[in-house]
Order: sequence, then structure tokens, then C-alpha cells
Amino acid sequence: MLHTTAYATLGLDASYEVHDVLPSQLAARVAELRASGMKQLAVSLPHKHAALDLADKASEASRAIGAANTLTEVDGLILADNTDWIGVTRMLELLGSWKDKTALVIGAGGAARAVVYATRQLGMRVGVVNRTRSRAERLASDLGAALGSLEDPYDLLVNATTVGMQPDIDATPVPAEMLRPEATICDAVYRPLETRLLREARARGCRTQDGLDWLVLQAVEQIRLWSGQSPDPAALRRAALAEVGG
Repeated sequence: MLHTTAYATLGLDASYEVHDVLPSQLAARVAELRASGMKQLAVSLPHKHAALDLADKASEASRAIGAANTLTEVDGLILADNTDWIGVTRMLELLGSWKDKTALVIGAGGAARAVVYATRQLGMRVGVVNRTRSRAERLASDLGAALGSLEDPYDLLVNATTVGMQPDIDATPVPAEMLRPEATICDAVYRPLETRLLREARARGCRTQDGLDWLVLQAVEQIRLWSGQSPDPAALRRAALAEVGG
């Protein structure tokens, strides 16, 4: 929906296809798609780490994050990029200035790595919380963050896990009593648009941000990389809202 809307509004003669690929088939399917003439690929879970290894060149951000969600063939070479961190950065910039403030990031997967990279680029102090301590420690070490705790003070809390996503909509990664009323709470989940985490955060007096803008803004950057043109984020959000029923 996002890409189809963007191509139409920009007047691009392009289409967006979905290919369901097993991890064991990734390299072969990418080779087949390239042979068919396809030069741009968006990469979703669970392939973002493996996609980086398929590239001939990688952006500084994708190397640091350790994951790529965008593969582009240029002059016969595969270039890897990560637009997830751009989406996070632009979403947060819409909410204000974050330099020298503190972020707490929940999760240690690819999305969490993108959030930690983005918040560090914004000049924030960052703590990482994850069920598996060793993964949180590794992420923190890789990206210049610290091991965090839900009891730590924070200005921004980001859920970068799938906890609360359909169909498990009654789950939350943070108990309501641990949400700081003066903080901003962001959720990567956008199905449902209002998760239990955001609902309870709003009741606590927190400022909240759903995951749809993150999704939209990373797609805007992806399309810019491919076409040199940037679609209107507001138009893409409206299309996405119709799709997710928000």
C-alpha cells in the first residue's frame, strides 16, 4: 500500500511485488530476481541480517546496525542500505530535540539496533533492555549504549519488539506502573495502531507515538534512494491508516 501509493503520487512507472522467501532460499531467490531484471529489493524479517552479507557494498549505517532492509543494484553491484534508522530519526525529530536526553530501548533485534543507532546519532544517552541479557550487552557494546533497566530514569522509551502486536494484543513489554508520566513512549508496533503499551502510557499522562510514522518514514527514504524523489509522508500515512484500520 505504501509503495503503490507513492509510485502513483510521484507518477513513477513502477510496481511493488511481494515474494515470500524462506531463509534457506534467500541467496538463490535474490539471484533469480536480479536475473529477471529486478534491481531494487525491500527486505523484511527475518532476512535483514543475511541481506547485508549478500551485498557487495554497504552503507556505514547498515554496517554499524548489522542489518539491511534495502538492496539496490548499481552497475552490477548490490548496495545495502538501512532506512529503518532514518525512519526512527525523522519520527523523533518531529517530536522535538533529543540531544543530551536519555532513551531506553526495549529489544535487541534488528529494529532495536536501528533505534539505538538513531538515538545515538541524535546525541542521546541510551540504555538497552532485553529478556536475554547477553544480547542486550552485545548490542550496547556494538553501538555505544549501556545496559539498561526499566527502573532507570528516561525521557524516551521505545518498544522495538513485537510484544503487543496482533494477535497478542493484551501483552505489553512494560508494566503500566513503570511508565514515567513525563516521558515520551514510542511503539514500533502498528497492528493494532494503539497498543496496550500506548493506551496505558496515555492514561499515565505520557506523550505517545505509534509505529506507523516509523514505517511510513523509512519507506519514504527507501523510495528516495531508488527514484531520487520523496513522496509526501502524509499521503502515505493516510493510505496506511486505511490499510490497518486506524
